[in-house]
Amino acid sequence: MRAVGTTLTLLAFATTSVPSGQWKTPWTYEGATGAEHWGNLDPDYAICKTGKQQSPIDIQAPEKARLPALRFEYKRGPLKYLLNNGKTIRVNYHDAPDSGNVLVVGDKRYQLTQFHFHRPSEEYVGGKPYDMVIHFMHAGSDGKVAGVAVLLKAGRANATIQQIWEHMPKSESKEQEIAGVEINPANLLPRDSAYYTYMGSLTAPPCTEDVTWFVLKTPLAISKEQIQAFAQLYPHDVRPLQPLNGRVVKESQ
Repeated sequence: MRAVGTTLTLLAFATTSVPSGQWKTPWTYEGATGAEHWGNLDPDYAICKTGKQQSPIDIQAPEKARLPALRFEYKRGPLKYLLNNGKTIRVNYHDAPDSGNVLVVGDKRYQLTQFHFHRPSEEYVGGKPYDMVIHFMHAGSDGKVAGVAVLLKAGRANATIQQIWEHMPKSESKEQEIAGVEINPANLLPRDSAYYTYMGSLTAPPCTEDVTWFVLKTPLAISKEQIQAFAQLYPHDVRPLQPLNGRVVKESQ
């Protein structure tokens, strides 16, 4: 339990989780404190510049491999911790592991701690980004972090996205509990859970490495109107692609 708590604290600090004033050192995506300068802003952010396993990446020529299936044990629950943190729109799960939202990979179990959005996708596949991406962040009992990227493309509207958008704060805010609204994060997953996987990092300061990323191959549809609604707040909240540095990206069969 202590390891999970430590990881939750790390995630709360590091993965676009809190109002920007709560970061030790402010940062942005562009300009003088933009992504190319993160490593120089604070000693705690140094790995953003020096790390060899940074994210996001362009997924090119992945290796087919026998990989365990991903099992998402997500369930419906109150929309309790919704916020605009000055970087993105995010839904927190502070009551993990009690929330019961679990990612199972082989014999490993990871508790869902939060999910948030980027436009366009931070991940590229075959040299191209998608319209948006959702990052689901999870913590294991051993302190390890697992991220699941769900790529989003323009198409049919998504009802769960619409629920979140109807209540999302239009400016930087503290967490809000939305009375009477429940969501199921499983409705933000494609039916096919085939995936790419690689070792990477958090995609925002302090860019901590040793994060296992699972990028689902099948995109999820959301409407152009839903994409535009997010873009009015955050038209480009993405970190530039990072060098692979010899890492191998595997693809489930």
